[in-house]
Parts: sequence; C-alpha cells; structure tokens
Amino acid sequence: MKNRVADRVSQIRGSGIREFFDIAQRMDDVISLGVGEPDFVTPWSIREACIFALEKGYTSYTSNWGLSELRQALSDYTYRETGVYYDPEDEILITTGVSEALDIALRAVLNSNDEVIVHEPSYVSYKPCTIFAGATPVCVDTEMRDGFKLRADKMETKITDKTKAVILNYPNNPTGATMERKDLEEIADVASEHDLLVISDEIYGKLTYEGKHTCFASLNGMKERTILLNGFSKAYAMTGWRIGYAMGPRDLIGAMMKIHQYIMLCAPITAQMAALEALKCSTEVEDMVAAYNRRRRLMVRGLKEIGLSCFEPKGAFYAFPYIANTGLTSEEFARQLLMTEKVVVIPGNVFGACGEGFIRCSYAVSEYELKEALERIGKFISGL
Repeated sequence: MKNRVADRVSQIRGSGIREFFDIAQRMDDVISLGVGEPDFVTPWSIREACIFALEKGYTSYTSNWGLSELRQALSDYTYRETGVYYDPEDEILITTGVSEALDIALRAVLNSNDEVIVHEPSYVSYKPCTIFAGATPVCVDTEMRDGFKLRADKMETKITDKTKAVILNYPNNPTGATMERKDLEEIADVASEHDLLVISDEIYGKLTYEGKHTCFASLNGMKERTILLNGFSKAYAMTGWRIGYAMGPRDLIGAMMKIHQYIMLCAPITAQMAALEALKCSTEVEDMVAAYNRRRRLMVRGLKEIGLSCFEPKGAFYAFPYIANTGLTSEEFARQLLMTEKVVVIPGNVFGACGEGFIRCSYAVSEYELKEALERIGKFISGL
C-alpha cells in the first residue's frame, strides 16, 4: 500500500526525538534526557480547577474560538507582559496545543509555490509542517560561536520572490539560545523590507534565565505581520493537557479558525478551564523556573567537566553540547550511549544538518538524575 501514501508524507522521516524515546521505553534503568517535558506535576490549583469543572458538569463543546473568559484573560495577560493588545473576540484562538497552532498557521497562509525561512537547529516540526502545507522550507544555519542567533544578513541571503514567511523560535529548542531585542529588531527590519509574515513560536518565553524575553510582536510594526504562538505545556507543566493559543491579525487568525473549526472543532473544555486557573499561578511558575535554572548550571558545568564544550543556554530547558571531538557522529554517539550506559539524548542532526556534531540534553529532570546521567556520559566518553 506504500504507493497509496501521499508523496509529501512519504518523504518525511518520523520524529528523531520519538525514535529514541520509543527505544528507551523497552529498557530498564534508563535516564532520559530526551523528551522536552517538565518532570513537575501540574500545580495543584490547576488540577483542582479541572476537577471542579468536571464536578460542575463542564463536559460540552466550547466556541470554536475557545472560552471567551480564557481569551479575555489571555488578552489581559499578554498586554501586561508585553504591551501588545489583542482583541479577545477575533485576534485570539485557543488551540489543541501549540503543535496545532503551528500547523494551522502555516496552512492558513501558505500556497504551493511559497517558501518559508526556518533557522536551524530548530524544532523537528517546522520543516515537516511547512511541507504538509504544500510549501518549501528554506533553512538558515546558526552557529554555536554566535550563540545560535538568527542573523538578519544571513537570513536575507535566502529570501527570494517566493518567500512568504519566517518561523522564529526563541528561546530555542534545541539549543536554549535567546535573542536580544536589538537582534530581533534587525530581523523585523528585514521582514518589513521584504513584506514577510513572521510566525513566532514563544512557548519557552517564560523560561528565560538571563534578561527578559522580548515578544516579537511588541517590536515596531510587527504586530501587524506576526502570528504569535504560545501555550501552557512548558512553563506550567501542562504537556498532557494539550492547550495552546495563537494571536495575530484578525484576518489571519480568522483563516486559522476556519481550519481549526473543521479539523479540531475546539480544545477540550476542561483543559481550557485549567488554563484559566494557570494564568493565576505566577508563584508556582517562578519556583519551577528557579529549579530549571539550578539544573541548567549543573548541566553545563558537568558537561564541561567531562570534556564536552557546551554553549550556555539562556532559555528553555535544553543543553546542546558539541560531541564531534569524540570521533562519533551525533547518531552514533546517542545510540552507543543509550545501549551501553542507558542514557537517552537526541542526536543534533535531527534538528537540521548544522546540528550534526551536537546532541540535545533536556535538563527537565531531577538533579539526582542529572548527576547520575552526567556520570554515565563521562564513563562512556572515557571508554572511547
């Protein structure tokens, strides 16, 4: 039946992250630094809000747009945090995770001849979702020596008359890189000059350890050309709740809602009720961010002590150490480490060709597990 599968699906390899996760699931005594998922349980007040909603009988559909109370709360919250106002009526759409928001954003704006700029290393979904939308991803490499920042001049060399949009992800998965305001302003100037849309995935925005995260839409003239994607999975430890949102110009959000209306209908009502409570949980989020910051320092220091050079991540919860000096490829390193020392890391090349020679290590695990994992990685390297 293979010849019945659509060409654009056949050409896509399965997620390199899930490949290693699935192997590890069949092994004992494994420490996983693979999947980007908080090890914290969703804060109690959020879970309680869900339980209360169920007890009250909130089990129905909501508006395709999402609960009006949640959209209003997100509008207020975003304005307080960024200074950007979005009309809760038609500029905010509640989605089933940020993954859905990304998918329908691309499908809402792209035509078959369009090109999309994607900076790499990047999250594994960006290129496949662009292809699923019928368009072509065009990759721009970033480098460790430059802090894995997307540079405007480098991006501009990839722009053609077919370029429609650029996908931004800072703080970045997999590198943990962030972008300063002045760097983002240079990207904004290029977007304006070439009339590009910007899809800005800011799911890790609250997980910023040095300085303050800059919302791309807050830059001069950028609200009008930016689709802002965000959600509750990472900062609020709500990965399994599958609740995200998109904000942007009403025409674009309206187009996204049309797709959402037919393929998803609405996000689960209980998750939306929980998200409404989550926006009140600033103390719990601060505590989790502080814990990630401690782990970040432990992780980077430990990697350097065992002989791996590592860019110091400024956001998210990933380290991206350089392993090419071991003589192994990224995939060889990850597979041999898993089979000999039972530690899951993700090969850097699954995040783009320029990720070869690196591995991604999530430090969203306990300090005990981090120390044990570092010890095992050190043993593996010394054995080489």
